[in-house]
Amino acid sequence: MDNILRLLIPSIWETLYMVFWSTIFSTILGGPLGILLLITKKDNILSMPKLNRILDATINILRSFPFIILMILVFPLSRIIVGTTIGSTATIVPLSISAAPFVARIIESALREVDKGLIEASLSLGASPFEIIIKVLIPEAMPSIANGLTITIINLLGYSAMAGAIGGGGLGDLAIRYGYQRFKMDIMIISVIVIIILVQIIQYIGDKIVFYIKKNR
Repeated sequence: MDNILRLLIPSIWETLYMVFWSTIFSTILGGPLGILLLITKKDNILSMPKLNRILDATINILRSFPFIILMILVFPLSRIIVGTTIGSTATIVPLSISAAPFVARIIESALREVDKGLIEASLSLGASPFEIIIKVLIPEAMPSIANGLTITIINLLGYSAMAGAIGGGGLGDLAIRYGYQRFKMDIMIISVIVIIILVQIIQYIGDKIVFYIKKNR
């Protein structure tokens, strides 16, 4: 048991490290894209249909890449940014890039749910597009955004396990190296159970945050 814990604890830490930072970076990349995607739609507050079509197509293309292929394609960028293509730090780069278009769609979808009457009222009161985004769109859409980010974190957890197939570190790496390649089924099963527990914890915390935001609006 001590040997399993000695392997398991660093792997859990690596998984949490990858998921935490890739959530932060994908939100930084995808959040503004999602906002831009909505406000540049035809008849929206910064209507620019041509730019909107380009953004829409770019996001769709990026979302089409299977994660494993994207990870291989992004290897040179990982090497430039962190100096290596192996390990949990290197994996944060492809994880962030793969999740950013997903986050953009989630943000766009959440903002689209905001009552257009509120936006029209803000415009009639002389609010600028920036003020509408900061004071109307984002606060009103916050429960949906929090819910969407919870789904993103769980997806990133799954992607981080996939990254273990090509030296990404974390629980996926542990399950593949010991459970699959060395036929240690106990480690494989424990790794899967830990991933399931992590998903349950993340979903529970996400639900609580959404409930708290709705309650305090």
